[in-house]
Amino acid sequence: RNRKWNKHTKAGSMILITGAASSFPTAARVFNATNRRTCATLSSAKSISAESLNPPSSSISEAANGASESERRVSQRKKRLKQEDLEPVGKDSSRGINVRKDMCGLPDIEEFPNKKTNGSRTSKLSLNILSTETSTAASSSSSIRRAGRPPENWEKVLQGIRKMTSSEEAASVDTVECDRTGSFLPPKERRFYVLIGTLLSSQTKEHVTSAAVERLHQNGLLTPEAIDKADESTIKELIYPVGFYTRKAANVKKVAKICLMKYDGDIPSSLEGLLSLPGVGPKIAHLVLHVAWSDVQGICVDTHVHRICNRLGWVSKPGTKQKTSSPEETRVALQQWLPKEEWVAINFLLVGFGQTICTPLRPRCGTCSITELCPSAFKETQRSSSKLKTSVKSKKL
Repeated sequence: RNRKWNKHTKAGSMILITGAASSFPTAARVFNATNRRTCATLSSAKSISAESLNPPSSSISEAANGASESERRVSQRKKRLKQEDLEPVGKDSSRGINVRKDMCGLPDIEEFPNKKTNGSRTSKLSLNILSTETSTAASSSSSIRRAGRPPENWEKVLQGIRKMTSSEEAASVDTVECDRTGSFLPPKERRFYVLIGTLLSSQTKEHVTSAAVERLHQNGLLTPEAIDKADESTIKELIYPVGFYTRKAANVKKVAKICLMKYDGDIPSSLEGLLSLPGVGPKIAHLVLHVAWSDVQGICVDTHVHRICNRLGWVSKPGTKQKTSSPEETRVALQQWLPKEEWVAINFLLVGFGQTICTPLRPRCGTCSITELCPSAFKETQRSSSKLKTSVKSKKL
């Protein structure tokens, strides 16, 4: 039987092993030990497969962190390549690698791993960026050339405006420079007279400004010394009802003190100096610089010049066909093509034209002689009339 047990144990017959185990205690112990080892092997195999299918959360987080770190490096590398100005690359003979001149001798990061592959990819990206920048520069230069080109028939338009503003139908024109030059005063007082009169004229009708300046002159308050000594309330009463008279009275006091302290009672002779004064913007600065110092450095653009230039299609934002959004943008765009000998006259012409014919609301296109040359002719008139009809209908309802 022992020989029979060994024989069947070697052959692996479970039926005979079971019978032998029931007869002999020793064989039963051997069978139980073998069975326990088999179960342990199977359980360990299952645990290993489960671990391989479900890895620990720490390993997952580490892998995710590694992936995010690599993605972050790639994005930083792309941003750096886009933001760099494509500086020329020099060769470091000691290390045999490319070195950028703006990195203080530090080697390019693209040269360390996988030199051939990354180098080719970097060169392609650099070429793409270079071609994009070249096309952008070309388009911007062409837009500048277009912006500096005079519009068609601009001389005919100016000639027509001159005829309309000089005719009897075009009534009085607000020309601040001609009415308040202070030619009866000494040069120093005349310049201060021009500065104060122009400062008060902002957003104010001409006859109101003229009356306010005349009241200041009658009370002896058109010199920096007299204004500096006078009370702000007195100045406020004399200049009323000019627009924003409270703020302008305070600015007049400040301007007088600055002129006394910095310019020995005179006014600034530079554009920067005038712009540093309280209440003085580009329009007033260019106007005072021209009238007081006979220095033309720019066009005086007010709301009339800004509006009419956009209606005529004379100005636009750089590289676009959109209208300029401020008088300062209009001034820059207009100076790119208008001859300098017209810089002074253009203000007189367009201000008078805007006050009498090309008004802000309901322009009188029916009486205008340049409607054939104006791209905005009758458009705003029709729009305003349609709004008027709509308001009338709503009132009836």
